[in-house]
Amino acid sequence: MTGKQQRIQALIKSVIAYLRSCKGASQGVDLVLSKLAGMDLSDKNLVDMPPQKSRHDAVLGSAIDLITSPQLSEIANCLKAAKEDLTWCEDNSEFYSPDADLGAGYKKCNLHTLLIGPNSCGYSQPDFSLGIFMLGPWTLYRDHCHDAPELYLNLSERSGWRFGDQQWMDYSAGSFVWNEAGAPHATRVYGQPFISVFVWLENVNSTCNVIHFDDWEEIEQKLASQII
Repeated sequence: MTGKQQRIQALIKSVIAYLRSCKGASQGVDLVLSKLAGMDLSDKNLVDMPPQKSRHDAVLGSAIDLITSPQLSEIANCLKAAKEDLTWCEDNSEFYSPDADLGAGYKKCNLHTLLIGPNSCGYSQPDFSLGIFMLGPWTLYRDHCHDAPELYLNLSERSGWRFGDQQWMDYSAGSFVWNEAGAPHATRVYGQPFISVFVWLENVNSTCNVIHFDDWEEIEQKLASQII
């Protein structure tokens, strides 16, 4: 194994270790652990993808530095060590149709890297994705849904979430968000970048669908004014 592969593997192991420590905390955690248990994540199966930086490298560095929760220290340290080894990509109509009404915030600053999944920089899996996802500060990630069941492990200290017609709720670092297949959800990001581990358990090639809510403009104006 190269040094790069060792650092990526260490990051993946740190995420899996945290998930195992939270077994039973969420249906999604248990389903992800069950999926991972059926994979061969040995050294011989590590891929060797070239690293790729993005125009959001400074925001990404800040997001990683702001992972300060003690329970996430191993993930934070491994992510910091592997940051330059990973293949960072923006969503350029990979997850949404080109005409999707995503809003300016998402398009301005979104970033992800796959650690396990199709074309990942860790382990290749055809219908499963585990990676890191980031959004810039003061962003509304508009309401949407997808056929892929999804688990988020929040690494940021605070992020807002809305599920269908429910009220917005804030989630803290180390918490989980579980979205069943087809369940509508939205995220709002405050003064610090949002960063998380995300998992799609299946249907990873399905397209996300934006679900219109009348309050988008109001929320985005408040975020732009930094008054939320």
